[in-house]
Amino acid sequence: MAKAKHAKTNAIRLLEQQKIEFDVIEYEIGDGQVDGVSVAEKIGQPAARVFKTLVARASAQKLFVFVIPVAEELDLKAAAKVVGEKKIDMLPVKDLLSYTGYVRGGCSPVGMKKLYPTVIHETAQQQGSIIVSAGKIGMQIHVQLNDLKNITKAQLAPITTTH
Repeated sequence: MAKAKHAKTNAIRLLEQQKIEFDVIEYEIGDGQVDGVSVAEKIGQPAARVFKTLVARASAQKLFVFVIPVAEELDLKAAAKVVGEKKIDMLPVKDLLSYTGYVRGGCSPVGMKKLYPTVIHETAQQQGSIIVSAGKIGMQIHVQLNDLKNITKAQLAPITTTH
């Protein structure tokens, strides 16, 4: 279980409140290499186990969260179909903080300002546990997939351009 040594992000606070077991993994950000594939290398994990959190919208009032492996790209058409929308677009980076409470590179699917409909890429099932942002650049959380699904009320689906 995470100890108080780490900075408390909204994601970490929420996981602790729900008594969900997780590990915090910190990594160096001084080199500016904070893209998902670089983060996976820094923490010594395969890119297939490290997931990035993307936020898209159908309209100003309808936002969706997609959690996909760091080396893959979100398929907007497939993602829109899964959430029952005709079309979705990525949320502009300038709007990310105001809607989610997180910044680009530190966006966690856990602990956003609101609980948005969330979809995790189906390949997460093959991992059992996955690593996602802890809500701050330089911090990741390693959590069981079922716990992450429960706390975010997520569904699993094929939502990337490469399956």
